[in-house]
Amino acid sequence: MPIILDHQLREHIPHNALEFPITFFHDELSTLPDWAGPLHWHPDFEIATAECGVLDYQVGGEHIILEAGDSIFVNGNMLHGIRQLSGNTPDAMPNIVFSGTLIAPETSAIYQKYILPVAQCDWLPFIVFRSSNPSHGEMHGCIEAVYRLMNEKPVCYELAVQRNINRIFEFIADHFDQFPKNTATRIQISNQIRLQKMLSYIYENYAGPVTLEDIARAADISRSEAGRCFHTYMGYSPVDALIQYRLQMAHRLLSEGTQTLQQISFACGFNSVNYFSRRFKQKYGYAPSKSSDMGK
Repeated sequence: MPIILDHQLREHIPHNALEFPITFFHDELSTLPDWAGPLHWHPDFEIATAECGVLDYQVGGEHIILEAGDSIFVNGNMLHGIRQLSGNTPDAMPNIVFSGTLIAPETSAIYQKYILPVAQCDWLPFIVFRSSNPSHGEMHGCIEAVYRLMNEKPVCYELAVQRNINRIFEFIADHFDQFPKNTATRIQISNQIRLQKMLSYIYENYAGPVTLEDIARAADISRSEAGRCFHTYMGYSPVDALIQYRLQMAHRLLSEGTQTLQQISFACGFNSVNYFSRRFKQKYGYAPSKSSDMGK
């Protein structure tokens, strides 16, 4: 299932928030150019696992490397993205996105005592469960069980899913003061909001003329501050981010095979087919005219 974002980079999660607020995703990377997902956020918690490749899981401004077998718990409302670093095929990267109300209602004592402190914790943007850490063995078992249950949906699977998620939060509560304190990510939340606004502007206006000043104005900051913000979180300039997004959209249109190169070039904000073709080949390793041979 592709990552669907609204104009604020908030991911649309298709689970029913009232009935059973958890969604299972699988094989998302295979649908994404370069096996990389865009920076986005959602109010729900997320747990994801590297199955066979090495993944770069970005949370805020920090990059966490996940080896095969490692899992990560991402707190709600954290800007995050994913990129596969190794492997000849896209990693299946099973993951779940769920609300704390899966465990208990927000007004309950359980939610107030065990869920809310995690959701509101300024220094806990993520937790990594390493496959090499024996103390994380039970958590890996719980996470794998949830993936299997959500995929197969056997009789009474909802109860079993809830039981395993409860155990994960019990582990977090038991070890709460032992997790590494990461203050930088939440302290810099204003920069994340700025980045969200600027990326939202790019995503909404990429098809037309866009300048660095336009991007900076979307967050009401200077061009130099916009540049620092992008370099901190994305490693390249706002204009490069614009070009990369245009190329991603062109990649998607090419895969549909319904438009000419010129139509796709103009639809994605490139005024020159030659320039579009050159930048596309630089990014993907083949000319857009060879899109039928599309690889990673």
